[in-house]
Amino acid sequence: MPYVNIKITREGVSAEQKRQLIEGATRLLVEVLGKNPATTVVVIDEVDTDNWGIAGIPVTERRRSEGQAKDPA
Repeated sequence: MPYVNIKITREGVSAEQKRQLIEGATRLLVEVLGKNPATTVVVIDEVDTDNWGIAGIPVTERRRSEGQAKDPA
């Protein structure tokens, strides 16, 4: 029984987008590995940007500084 865990930042991903991720991950396992879709489990975890870091910096902080860099004011 394949188990896929998708982790994304919590930033307004719609139910339809999540459905597409679940469908796509399942289809990929069927096509590439010949897995049975009836026993394929896909879980999506949404993580607050304060709890997700890249290069030692929380995503919330990175996004704030990226926004300031783009804003000439």
